[in-house]
Amino acid sequence: MNRKLFLMLIVLLLPTINGKAQIYDPVSWDFRYEKTGDRTYEIVFTATIDKGSHIYAMDVPEGGPIPTSFTFNTPSGYSLDGKTREVMKPEEKMDEAFGFKIKSFSEKAEFRQKITGEASSFTVSGVVNFMSCNNTTCSPPKDVEFSVSIGEGSSKQIAPPVTEEVLPPDNGRQGKGMLRFFLLSLLAGFAGVLTPCVFPMIPMTVAFFSQGSENRALSVFKASIFGISIVFIYTLLGIIVSLSSAGAGFANTLSTHWIPNLLFFSLFVLFAISFFGAFEIVLPNRWVSGADSRVDRGGLLASFFMGLTTVIVSFSCTGPIVGALLVEAASGDFIRPTIGMLGFGLAFALPFTVFALFPSVMNRLPKSGGWLNSVKVVLGFIMLAFSLKFLSTIDSVYGLRILTRDIYLAIWIVLFSLMGFYLLGRIKFRHDSDLPYVGTFRLFLVVATFTFVVYLIPGLFGAPLKGLSALLPSPESSTFNLPKIISAYMPSSSSLSQPTVFQSDLCSEPLYDDIFEMPLGLSGYYEYEQGLQCAEEKGKPVLLDFKGHACANCKLMEAKVWSDPEILKRLRENFVIVSLYADDRTALPENKWITSAVDGKVKKTIGKVNEDIEISKYKTNALPLYVITDHQGKPLNNPSPTNLNIEEYKKWLDEGYSRFMEKSGK
Repeated sequence: MNRKLFLMLIVLLLPTINGKAQIYDPVSWDFRYEKTGDRTYEIVFTATIDKGSHIYAMDVPEGGPIPTSFTFNTPSGYSLDGKTREVMKPEEKMDEAFGFKIKSFSEKAEFRQKITGEASSFTVSGVVNFMSCNNTTCSPPKDVEFSVSIGEGSSKQIAPPVTEEVLPPDNGRQGKGMLRFFLLSLLAGFAGVLTPCVFPMIPMTVAFFSQGSENRALSVFKASIFGISIVFIYTLLGIIVSLSSAGAGFANTLSTHWIPNLLFFSLFVLFAISFFGAFEIVLPNRWVSGADSRVDRGGLLASFFMGLTTVIVSFSCTGPIVGALLVEAASGDFIRPTIGMLGFGLAFALPFTVFALFPSVMNRLPKSGGWLNSVKVVLGFIMLAFSLKFLSTIDSVYGLRILTRDIYLAIWIVLFSLMGFYLLGRIKFRHDSDLPYVGTFRLFLVVATFTFVVYLIPGLFGAPLKGLSALLPSPESSTFNLPKIISAYMPSSSSLSQPTVFQSDLCSEPLYDDIFEMPLGLSGYYEYEQGLQCAEEKGKPVLLDFKGHACANCKLMEAKVWSDPEILKRLRENFVIVSLYADDRTALPENKWITSAVDGKVKKTIGKVNEDIEISKYKTNALPLYVITDHQGKPLNNPSPTNLNIEEYKKWLDEGYSRFMEKSGK
């Protein structure tokens, strides 16, 4: 039988060998071309994706999953015109495992590449690299070769298809996230009103609208125009940010590149120092005087310019808050910045408008005083704390490992402790008034602040702090991790009087431990044969963990299932863990290359070797995949894919361990 035909039959029969495991390959590709002009063409790449699965867009943040990419062989007879582009709009969803939004395509995706022909006939060839996932499984990165012949004797040209309208996904989680952001913007707007350069303007505004109060209808109309003007100005700012940031890749650049992150960090620190009273950030005087001169002319237009003047004068206090919201909102879509500024403008304008409509309410307002400066200082502490997020992004994306989790938490603990002491009146800044006593509201703020500090402290010793996981560096970056230390020390007996004795969990130094790291303080191996050898030496079963750097479900399993104390205890005590990264592209030395028995190709990287092991031995390429084996690599029970049910996963671990003990006669 022809060798290639034999190999093809093996691949086709793999899914039938084991009813519960099969090759996960939900994407089929179609390659064609369209003539667009004299010697100009478009190569059309169309992906058809099984329902429930997706592939990732071309533009994915660093540290995220594998993006879809196109590589062309050295052109002969043609030249590339620009870069490959996405024709259909990808869906954008927040991914809990990676902690940021990721774009992907479901059911269908189309990409196009413009080319210019330099000969009467030629062939365009290359490779598509992509990664597919569903709710429970991911495939390792896959290469699909393409070849499109153009010119004499080529296939019939296909007319351009009708453009398909791609509607934005109806995603409940995304809707809830937008609502939360809108509420956050409202709170920021109210906070802006309570700053020293805004709150005193309320009586001035009321005095302005009290003029001509004998015409009640006109007064109400002018006050309404004033409030709508403030909302309009802030919303317009959000729209401008939306339009300027809608280009492809802007959001990802903002979130991952060191230049914008360093810039935002510097701005946040600058604003915080300003809030502490070192200096004031103000706009040019001619902007204020220009808007103010329009107010003096009176009329309905004066109401608009009164709103503009209010916005400009208040900038020295609201600018940092607005800037923080716009940084948070700049996600590359049109809606988020607009919604953010709409919420901020509504909350900011509401008190001014209410007091302009009902001047008698002014009598119930607290008088301006030192409490306004306290609001500003507290905001300064918060902005200083959040500025670290930008430095942390630089540190993690570029692998610097300087701003580790424990250093980050230590800075937060110091900052929020200082804020607590400030609220108690133990620390004073230059513009603060004396604090003769602590009021009830301030006392509750003090309690909340120090409670938060106490919550942070266990994080220094390895506590997960899941509620803050999106803001903190990963636990693996910590230089002092208590679970790691505990895992390295085992009690020699159950007696409390016995000393703790150091016991190594490993038989030898793991290969590639300079590249990979075990989660949750666990120890293990990253090479198949070395892991099996140590398991035989230790007399334990093997837990193979087929995973990937860009596998979202792998991260979810570790964060939500492996972190459970009972499961963590079983992993540490009952198994030798072998983590096999199927998407790693580290090149292997030639003596470690293998020729696959599945497709006959030479595998030259760590990822390709591990993927071949998974396919050839366990009949699947799904990530993650957990397999409990004996010392020969034979499964002791059915492999487990993603399973976020802790009790079921625990039973699966116990089943595999029990079968190993029975098989080994222990």
